[in-house]
Amino acid sequence: MPELPEVETTVRGLTPALLGQRIARVQLRRPDLRRPMPVDLGQRLTGATVTALGRRAKYGLIDTDRGDTMIFHLGMSGRWRIDPSELLTHDHLLIETGAGRRLALNDPRRFGSVDLVPSAEIEVWPAFAALGPEPLGSDFTPAHLATAFAGRVATVKTLLLDQRVVAGLGNIYVCEALHMAGIAPTRAAGRVVIARIARLVDAIREVLEAAIRAGGSTLRDYARPDGELGYFSKEWRVYGREGLACQCGAPVLRRVDGGRSTFYCAACQR
Repeated sequence: MPELPEVETTVRGLTPALLGQRIARVQLRRPDLRRPMPVDLGQRLTGATVTALGRRAKYGLIDTDRGDTMIFHLGMSGRWRIDPSELLTHDHLLIETGAGRRLALNDPRRFGSVDLVPSAEIEVWPAFAALGPEPLGSDFTPAHLATAFAGRVATVKTLLLDQRVVAGLGNIYVCEALHMAGIAPTRAAGRVVIARIARLVDAIREVLEAAIRAGGSTLRDYARPDGELGYFSKEWRVYGREGLACQCGAPVLRRVDGGRSTFYCAACQR
């Protein structure tokens, strides 16, 4: 599933083609993805000018001068294609600009979503209302994480994946950040001292920023809007490396909890 760095990379890739552009045409090539797309999407977007693009957690945001924000989620296999030479079967939403640019939202497995919300109501939109701080934002601090961890017997990995604690983190980057911080994924969150929490906050930021610079990680069908693949998978320290040597020489281990794989080094992470 595309995680925060992949969505951030997508938004940055869309910006040159959309920012400041008038939307000339919107075509819904099917009525739904994971859930129905807004029936008035074309009516409300056609003729509008894109004023900003952004991201919240794993969602991309496209603001218009009509006070609407289109919110997209890439699901398991979604990606935007910019100026495709031909449309594909799974190009389910098409946006054309007055400058002649064409953008197609491709989602073979249809686990993504498209919503249209008044921009003034973004923060109270149900999917956003309970989200924690952005991990790359100023509100994500050791003090915040220490408060969220205090007295908790749940594992540190479980809480980092809880979107109410921090928004946008997914399995790949939590595994990588915990390894960088030297914290065992199975450690009870309430037993992580403040000094180690501070290292963890720094590690999360470092891993996400490195992944964004690399264009994200290529998993299954993910690619950037320009068609290029993300290269952060070449920098993975533990994720997907079961049985291979950690940087310390010990083997990378894998465990499965609730159907989700965790990769870690028992020698480095305590």
